[in-house]
Order: sequence, then C-alpha cells, then structure tokens
Amino acid sequence: MGKITGFLEIERISESYKPVPERLKDYKEFVFTLKDDLAKQQSARCMDCGTPFCNSGCPVNNIIPDFNELVYQGDWKNAIDVLHSTNNFPEFTGRICPAPCEAACTLNVNDDAVGIKSIEHAIIDKAWSEGWVQPALPTAKTGRTVAIVGSGPAGLASAQQLARAGHSVTVFEKNDRLGGLLRYGIPDFKMEKSHIDRRIEQMMAEGVVFKTGVLVGDWPSAPTGGVKDPAQTISNWSQTKLSAQDLMAEFDAVLLCTGSEVSRDLNIPGRDLKGVHFAMEFLPQQNKANAGDSVKDPLRADQRHVVVIGGGDTGSDCVGTSRRQGAVSVTQFELMPEPPVEENRPLTWPYWPLKLRTSSSHEEGCEREFAISSKAFVGERGQVTGVQTVRVEWHDGKMQEVPGSEKTIPADLVLLAMGFVNPVASVLSSFGVELDQRGNARALTDSSAALKAYHTNVPKVFAAGDTRRGQSLVVWAIREGRQAARAIDEFLMGSSLLPR
Repeated sequence: MGKITGFLEIERISESYKPVPERLKDYKEFVFTLKDDLAKQQSARCMDCGTPFCNSGCPVNNIIPDFNELVYQGDWKNAIDVLHSTNNFPEFTGRICPAPCEAACTLNVNDDAVGIKSIEHAIIDKAWSEGWVQPALPTAKTGRTVAIVGSGPAGLASAQQLARAGHSVTVFEKNDRLGGLLRYGIPDFKMEKSHIDRRIEQMMAEGVVFKTGVLVGDWPSAPTGGVKDPAQTISNWSQTKLSAQDLMAEFDAVLLCTGSEVSRDLNIPGRDLKGVHFAMEFLPQQNKANAGDSVKDPLRADQRHVVVIGGGDTGSDCVGTSRRQGAVSVTQFELMPEPPVEENRPLTWPYWPLKLRTSSSHEEGCEREFAISSKAFVGERGQVTGVQTVRVEWHDGKMQEVPGSEKTIPADLVLLAMGFVNPVASVLSSFGVELDQRGNARALTDSSAALKAYHTNVPKVFAAGDTRRGQSLVVWAIREGRQAARAIDEFLMGSSLLPR
C-alpha cells in the first residue's frame, strides 16, 4: 500500500474532456488520459482492502490493488504486465467499459470510488507509447487447429489465448474489416479503430490467421431494402461462403463468437414508414465513412428531429452521432422511470446500482424522456413525421398508461436502440447447436456430467460471448473468450495452463 492515508487526503481525479463545441466538430476521441503524476495521485487513493471487492466486481477479475500500487511506485512496466495477466485488451475496456469495478470499490461505500478505469486507461496508453506491448510467441506448436467464427472481443480474446498456447488459430469474419461491434457498433469518438488495428497486428505476429469477407453457416439472403433483416450489418455481400460442415471437418475445434445481432423491434402502427430504423443500421454507416469506406445511400441525421427509443449505451451512441451529424434536435425515450441521481449505497454496494447515468453524449445536447411509451409512428407520404406517445406509471412491476398524457413528438428520424434479442438463429442451426430459452447457444460456463465448459451439444463446437450469454458488455465478452480458450485447450490437450 503506497500511501496509507491516501484515500483520506486525496480526492478522486477524473479524466478531462474536450469542450463540447470542439468535440462535436469531428469523430475523434476527446478524453484526455491522466498524466503520470495524476495517475499516481489517483492510485494512492486505493485502500488495499483486505477483501478487494473491485476484483470480483470486474468480470475479468483484474488484480486492481496490485496495478494501483505499481502505478503509485512508478513501476509502469510491471503494472501493464499485471493488467495483461487478466485482460487481453485494456485499451478497449479502459475506454468503453462502464467500470463495475468502481461500483464495487470499498471506498465507494461512503465516498467517491477510486478512478480504476482511468488508471487502466493510463497504464495501457503508456505501455503502447513505450513499446512494451509486443507479440508473445508460444514456446512450441501443438499441431491442433481451431476455427473462431466472429472477430468481436470474445473471438479476439480467445484467438490470442489459443495462439499463445501453441494452437493454429484462424478467425473468420463476415465483414471486410475486423472487430465486430467494436468496429461497427462503437462510435469512433468513444474508441478510435486504430486501437483494434494495432492489436490485430500483434495477434498476426503471434500466428493468428484472419479471414475477412467469409460467411460461415447459413445466413439470411441479402437485404432488399427492408429494415428487419438481421443480416443488415453485413457490409459486403460478395463474401466467400463456407458451410458449417466444411468448417467442422477442417478444424479440430470450432468456437462460435458471432454476437447477438438480431435487434429488438418495435412493432407498432407506422413501423414501415421511411425514417424508422434500427440503431445498427445507423451507427455502422458513420464508422465506415470515418474509415474511408463508401456508403451507399447513407442514413444521416443532418437537419432532422431525431428520436432515439432506448435509454442504454447504444441509444447514447445514437445521440452523440446524431449531434455530430448536425441534428436539429435529439430526444431519447426510456420506458422505465427516471432513476435516482444517487444510489442507496448501503443497500446496493458492492453491486451495480440503479442510478441516473448521464453520458458524454447526453451532455452534448439531448432531451431525455423517462416513463414514456411509444404507441405509433405517424407520417405523411410514407415518411415518418412524429411518434405518438403516452406517459406510463409502474405499480408492482406492471406498467399502466396515464390517462390524458398522450402526446405526439416530432421526428424525421427514429432510431430503435432497445437492445438485441439473440444471435442469428440460422447460423447456430447450421451447426446443429441447441438453443436456450432466450435463443442463445446453450453452453455452460462450468463443466457438468453432460457438457464441458463452453461446449455446445455438438462435438468440438464451443460458444462464447454474446452468442452464449446474450447481449452484454465488452468486458464480459473478453472474460468468456478467455475462459472458452482454456476449455478448448483442455479439450484438445487434456489439460491447460491457460488462466481461467
């Protein structure tokens, strides 16, 4: 423990942002990484608890007190080694993770939590700038082959772990660029894609083979102008097609990390009006444009009144992107009541609390409507012009409409950001994978009498990430990718030295 009384003497230091008018001019990241001296002050606040709840609050179980101590001592090289021991991609989580570790921080019981996320961000950025992030080559090759379908965070984490264990790993991605929703779902102003690119370079040096533009399994036919096709996120329909049977015949093990891509729809009157779209029709287009890719018939918010239906992170991303595109107004709907500004800490700690969360995108200009239900989309000449709404109240978990609260809110563009329901079923069925009650691949996280961890009902076919658990956080995907890699290593070799 570097400074015994640090948590009593030093206040939380947060990362600073570019002013709103400046950051709205482009799609660049606008968060300033903590300088070394400020990171040291922040790490000095760590109490080095006897029972560090931050470790268990973090899905990848980062060894947080240890890297805090190392930063305080100025030993940044060992700090990145400790961080990398549990997290393959701290540059992703240090930017876009909501930091459940901070909610679990013991200091958070009655004070501001240690800025763990900002310290993690500082460690990995310094490691890259100092050249400490280098390929880690296996000591020997096993001769075993593994195919990973999907290059999101779960697929990438498992690929890196398996390659380092000596297996020959090939990652198949249907899009023409790698990263999954990291690439196409996360706006560049939250995480620039150069962070993905340099990790891919590292993994290629470690022996991972990447194949883009490959459709594995049975996918729906190409979209013909409709908006309800889950294949709408595919950027290039001239891909190579590979059957599930051919893949299973060629590789010793297959890991499905295809994500949860089927967007939750809102089937109310007027749904077929022009101008009503899924968030995942809207967000990927801007990321592609930022990357210099051509976008046919781009969907934009310029000079439009935008309504975003859904109060989560994806909705927030739609808000920030709409503001940068020049929307006249942005309104975000949330069906649930407005949560309290401050949580009841003695009641909720160390768990993730229900509280009002205001993102940087909200701060850029957004009217937020809580406890509001969308009844119908209205329009003229086939184009949406507004959303008919009604206020709702919740009693004993049941929603009731408030009489006389009906209202029509103007909207030229409506973005549905209500989450994702499950993976594309036809892909899983092409492998013969059984589904759970929610439509995800059925696989356990621990071995049972019938199944090994992350193993589906199909011999040598595994599933991890959103494909298995449903839509979740990037940090959970990394955890599942790492755990699935260990399970596959055990399956192939009989035992594994990979961390679980």
